Amino acid sequence: MNQSERLDYLLEQFKEDSVQYRNLKTPADPEGKRQILRSLMNIRMPGVMPASVIKIQDEYLQERNRLNGIVRISDIPAVKDLGSSHPFADRISLWQGDITRLSVDAIVNAANSQMLGCFVPMHACIDNCIHTYAGIQLRAECAGKMRELRLRYGDDYEQPTAVPMLTDGYNLPAKKVIHVVGPVVSGKLTERLEQDLAACYRNTLDMCLENDLKTAAFCCISTGVFRFPNKRAAQIAVKTVTDWLTEHPASMNRVIFNVFKDEDREYYEQELF
Repeated sequence: MNQSERLDYLLEQFKEDSVQYRNLKTPADPEGKRQILRSLMNIRMPGVMPASVIKIQDEYLQERNRLNGIVRISDIPAVKDLGSSHPFADRISLWQGDITRLSVDAIVNAANSQMLGCFVPMHACIDNCIHTYAGIQLRAECAGKMRELRLRYGDDYEQPTAVPMLTDGYNLPAKKVIHVVGPVVSGKLTERLEQDLAACYRNTLDMCLENDLKTAAFCCISTGVFRFPNKRAAQIAVKTVTDWLTEHPASMNRVIFNVFKDEDREYYEQELF
């Protein structure tokens, strides 16, 4: 089965699975088909899918990720190679691009407190992108972990800010995904919110240490719809990672600050160079 055939097969399977969109008209063009498939994956609640469908989904996503271009640690220079005098310049990188392309031990997902990913079709948030290219198994694993936590803490349990959750990466080039809920800025930026953001980075690195994950890529936690000021977020991220590496000097081979916007790249460059 080639990639076009996989796409057509998966469209029919996910349409049938959705019930509500069973009779949805399929576009003729490949891009339209890809958008419909992604949308059906985005809205799907966690649940059982036949192993035969999962197998084709995995083959499809792995090929999609390969075509998107897998980026390895060896492809990303440390900031030392770019002239940085940061004390850990040999173990820190700044990389601009799509985090789902990175072949590292762990990528960090800016999650919400429900921990099930983004259900908005085709939304551009990092939570949506990571779940899309990992496959539906990621939402299922997150749902299973949340069920266990609700059995322990009650039906109203939501994941607290700065408490990371570790899952497999499934079809992503990354081995693992660390999901963390960042602080939401609804008014004035406070010291408590800054402390919560720092805890996101520190606790995630602690999780890497506990699970022998040596390379990790951080997104810009909380700077999107959570409205944390971008410049201050970059300052907190670099300082927290620097302090953590000072306390654990041999624990990480590489920490990557992954940015998508030019604005964020400039703020990180101000802190690292």
